Amino acid sequence: MPRRPLPSGQQRARRPRRRTRAPAADAALLSRLPYFRSLSSGTLRDLADHCLPRTFEPGETLFEEGAPCTGLFIITTGQVEIRQVSWRGREQVFHAEGPAATLGEAPLFDGGGYIASAVAAASTRVLFLARPHVLALCRQYPAVALAIIEALARRVRRFADLVSDLAFRPVRERVAHYLGAASPGSPIVAGTEVTLDLTHAQLAARLGTVRELVARALAQLEQAGVISRTGKRVIIRDPARLKALGLGETHDPRP
Repeated sequence: MPRRPLPSGQQRARRPRRRTRAPAADAALLSRLPYFRSLSSGTLRDLADHCLPRTFEPGETLFEEGAPCTGLFIITTGQVEIRQVSWRGREQVFHAEGPAATLGEAPLFDGGGYIASAVAAASTRVLFLARPHVLALCRQYPAVALAIIEALARRVRRFADLVSDLAFRPVRERVAHYLGAASPGSPIVAGTEVTLDLTHAQLAARLGTVRELVARALAQLEQAGVISRTGKRVIIRDPARLKALGLGETHDPRP
């Protein structure tokens, strides 16, 4: 028997839609995070289903400094910079994070706003886990809470090192330290090549200074024979002196 059309203005009741299952890759990524390694595969799958995927283009903001914290961000692809900008427009980049990194933990627990802004430095995809769900996980699984506390403790140490650099290290020492750490896992020997992908302004933002002082520091290191430069390529000529400068164990290089 044919169905009668519904009267105007009425709508047929719809069945509630089932929640779409998250991609298996998202659950696999969560299993790699120290926070969630103690969780079973089933719990990880449910956790992935509660995450909201979001995408950001370069320059787009994930969250603003001072804004209320709404949840935890987990990077799946791309790169994000954590930065602050002073009222005069001077920028400080605290750190940059890539896939499997998490952002926004601290204000989850103290109820305050984000301590810095998070800006996509490349096309980025994240998983967003709402604050109530994160707190519920911590209450139900103490291992999750302990893992987050451990990560926050490491971050506090990193910020303490940054404050120490800004307070006590001249810019040339900061630049030398940055160059010496630019090839992690590989020993720095004479002839080691470092590709400096950052502009002087971007490097200055990471080192807590201004572009002119970074350019001057690089020029003085070159004049002293510590490095040589061709475009973005930096060749380490005197690794021992570069290391000593980075550790603050010698005087500034002299031409």
